[in-house]
Amino acid sequence: MAERDDPGIIGRRVQQLRTERGLTQKQLAEPAYTPAYVSTLEAGRVRPSEEALRHIAERLGVAYEELATGRPAHLATDLRLRLTDAQRTLATGEAEVAAEQYTALLAEAESHGLNAECAAALLGLGECALATGDLGTARLRFEESEKRLADAPLPVRVPALRGRAVSHYLAGELRYSCYLLESTIDELNRGGLHDPDALLLLYAAVIAPYMDMGAHARAAQAAEYALALAPQVGDPALLARMHRSVARTMIAEGRIAEADASLGKAAELYRQLQIRTELANCHWMRGYMHAQNGDMERAESELREAQAMHSAQRAALYTSQVAVELADVLHRRGKSDEAAALLHDVLGDLSSERGAVHSAAAHRLLGIIAEDARDTETAEEHYVRALSLLERAGAAGDLADLCRLLGDLLRRTGRIEAALDAYRTGLGHRTAPGTTTLGPAPAHPPL
Repeated sequence: MAERDDPGIIGRRVQQLRTERGLTQKQLAEPAYTPAYVSTLEAGRVRPSEEALRHIAERLGVAYEELATGRPAHLATDLRLRLTDAQRTLATGEAEVAAEQYTALLAEAESHGLNAECAAALLGLGECALATGDLGTARLRFEESEKRLADAPLPVRVPALRGRAVSHYLAGELRYSCYLLESTIDELNRGGLHDPDALLLLYAAVIAPYMDMGAHARAAQAAEYALALAPQVGDPALLARMHRSVARTMIAEGRIAEADASLGKAAELYRQLQIRTELANCHWMRGYMHAQNGDMERAESELREAQAMHSAQRAALYTSQVAVELADVLHRRGKSDEAAALLHDVLGDLSSERGAVHSAAAHRLLGIIAEDARDTETAEEHYVRALSLLERAGAAGDLADLCRLLGDLLRRTGRIEAALDAYRTGLGHRTAPGTTTLGPAPAHPPL
């Protein structure tokens, strides 16, 4: 039976509508019911059956849903259509406009007690906040969406859980992001809730924090499961996200042609769907791929395209993160002054709570540039700042490399004991490649 108001509210609604239409209780009751039954119903002393309410609704000339819930007919359907419109607005990169749409839809859904639509609007607001780099607000909106869906099956709650994990990841809380995603994957698989869309969303999301933590084996396994689940998934946007995420593991394994093909599939789907933010991320990943493959000219071109697209969409955090990777390419192309200027421009937008891994990368590169200029004091300052950021984030792979750089600098300046300490710190984070400190990997899906 559909959700309905309590008998007292329904009774008052029936009485008000009957009075407005100038009908007597007898006229409303005929021919199937008695005036006494209508009187009892209006007084709220009986819970009317669906059959009785449908009869009364027909006599009153209103929809059954409106009589039972007080909501205008087709309101939920209309709200869902408008939620889709807001989603399209966000996809084109107009996050602030989309946030206004979602806020209005949330208020309307709340006024009519439409819980599922409230949750969807809150999820949209979380995605808008992610796009603009407001990670604190994003996390709150995703949490509120989860609370609205507390009684819903786990697969229904997965988009909000994934959003919360991504907001923690972007804030530099890699281990907690992995924990959220792994525990949800485990619960789905161990509980037999093998929803392909939900699992694909989670496996695609967990690849990035795994890679940043140096857990390459787990990242590769997540990519393998995601690719195996893909034939069961019909949502093209979800498939595109999966292809973009999986490409990162292929790049790490040196499978450049396969990574390029995956990114090509993702980009084509995003073009068809007109999802500009994710299309920009495909250019970003392509730039990273070309840089890893030593093609700096193409890397610079792709990263500049990604930066321009994110900047046009006022996606400040993503724009700054792309700028750090672009600066690395510029430095490797011999344009160190331009790289340093770019890094100083964006460092104010990055911090330990906002893009921590890229903030550390910016300090690392500034340290290398300072070393090249024989300014060892400035280089050491940048390396130490980067070290602090990476330790907090738990980015093991980057941390080991940074400790090597810092150790080499300290050794060259005659501080042997301090250099040994730096090397030991780096080695400590390299002791268990391919794993995290979270315990066993989550249960795998039955593929």
